[in-house]
Amino acid sequence: MVYYDQSILAMARGHQAADLVLKNGMIVDVFSGTCFSGDVAISGGYIVGTGSYQGKEEVDLGGSFVVPGFIDAHVHIESSLVSPVQYSATVMPKGTTTIIADPHELANVYGTRAIDYLLQESERIPLDIYLMLPSCVPATHLETSGAALTADDLAKFIGHPRVLGLAEMMNYPGVIFGDRSVWAKLDLFQEKKMRIDGHITGVNAQDLSAYVLGGITSNHECTSSEEALQCLRAGLKLMIREGTAAKNLKDLLPAVNKYNSSRCMLCTDDRHPTDLIKEGHINHLVKLCIAQGMEPVTAIQMATINPAQHFGLKQLGAVAPGYQADLVILNDLDTMAAAKVFKKGKLAAVDGKAVYQVPEEKVGGCLPEGLKIGPISPGKLTFNLKDDVHVIKIIPHQLVTEKITVPSAQYLSGAGDIVKLVVVERHHGSGNIGVGLVHGFHIKNGAIASTVAHDSHNLIIAGDNDDDILRAIDEMVRLKGGLAVVKEGKVLASLALPLGGLMSYEPVEKVVETLELVKAATRELGVSDDFDPFMTLAFLSLPVIPQIRLTDLGLVDVNEFKIIPL
Repeated sequence: MVYYDQSILAMARGHQAADLVLKNGMIVDVFSGTCFSGDVAISGGYIVGTGSYQGKEEVDLGGSFVVPGFIDAHVHIESSLVSPVQYSATVMPKGTTTIIADPHELANVYGTRAIDYLLQESERIPLDIYLMLPSCVPATHLETSGAALTADDLAKFIGHPRVLGLAEMMNYPGVIFGDRSVWAKLDLFQEKKMRIDGHITGVNAQDLSAYVLGGITSNHECTSSEEALQCLRAGLKLMIREGTAAKNLKDLLPAVNKYNSSRCMLCTDDRHPTDLIKEGHINHLVKLCIAQGMEPVTAIQMATINPAQHFGLKQLGAVAPGYQADLVILNDLDTMAAAKVFKKGKLAAVDGKAVYQVPEEKVGGCLPEGLKIGPISPGKLTFNLKDDVHVIKIIPHQLVTEKITVPSAQYLSGAGDIVKLVVVERHHGSGNIGVGLVHGFHIKNGAIASTVAHDSHNLIIAGDNDDDILRAIDEMVRLKGGLAVVKEGKVLASLALPLGGLMSYEPVEKVVETLELVKAATRELGVSDDFDPFMTLAFLSLPVIPQIRLTDLGLVDVNEFKIIPL
């Protein structure tokens, strides 16, 4: 924030040279919706003026576009598979200078310690990380998570300058039916006049009305333009999501027009490291909007001033006097490739590479590493099958599954592409193990394993024999969490994710390189090329997506919201 200073005023009036002036730029004005040529004068990390200026240091932009730093309105850093330090070094060269993060995944492992960790790390990196506090830890009572967060737990963080409100309220039944523990959180943040993000889809207008009464102000779960309009009519801000698994941007854009675009924002939610490297971050979403026919300035507004105003970040989102000098220099508005990125007036990235000193990782940090797994004997993986059995059927390229029933003899004979699915509780060493059956992996003579398993992130394994399943569990313990592929007793490939079993301390390029090797190894088990087995595996234990899932407590019929026998 700019405070009274005679020299700053002199710089703004052009009577004194500014500390830094970006000369000859084409400035994108998110307020008027136009572009104009001029200089950008900077001092103390803030813009002091736009127009014609002289500076102690000058950078000639040669007519390049100057846009505000991009803001991701809703993201889970954990989905990148890298630490906050490495995440910053990845997305800032893409033009992202601020993110609104929900540490839901890490909090399901560590609870309040995860929030402390992210707040501490945010002080060590140039990327501005603001937090919306996780609202649903654990997500349900049908699984064992590493922690539970109550309203009292969350209240301790209110008042921190980087905490903006309550993150996506996924428990919409708890909202509309008046669950007291849910409303204790809603009331807490409403009383403090803080933002509450939504997470709701597929409901009628009446239930949506009840949901909005909980103080919810946004939604990123719309999948159609009709649903987007319904949310806008209910007063919700529309977060247009384009992640890795959920790609909604093209379907939602028809709902955006000149009258409501100011109530729309862009977010990635979950974007995996390969996409970050190959496609980009928020700059990729802006590019997609423009390719779909949206006016470039409108698309840029949805990635800058709109989220800044929604979250009350008054210093961000514009190239104008008094705003933080978070700036992206673009050669054109079609590719959205950042030639330079300035953060608080300092050069942070050039031609897609970070140029600031990336801090050393605090390996281990304030978060303990390793899996706590109770004793596992081969007998725990067996079951007696006499009659028909329930099977989780994977629907390709979808998060939803289908509950099918097959004769037990079909599985026992090895026919029909049905393999064993195992979920091992890994937070408390309870010894809980859920065992079920899954159709659609095409695994032969091996197993795949992951500790990225939404939302409680227990250890999940799919395999066609118990020996390889047990070998995969041993590899997960050795890695302190991660991904692994085992065939005939041999580990073909693995990726260590020691930070909560979710993230690596390695640079994203190294993680992507290893991840591609791990995915390639699954092809040796028979998994098809157009199928991401680990993304599918990660959601098979999430008991809030229909129709059927497996947790450490057993097989879950999501429609009935209860544990059912195999």
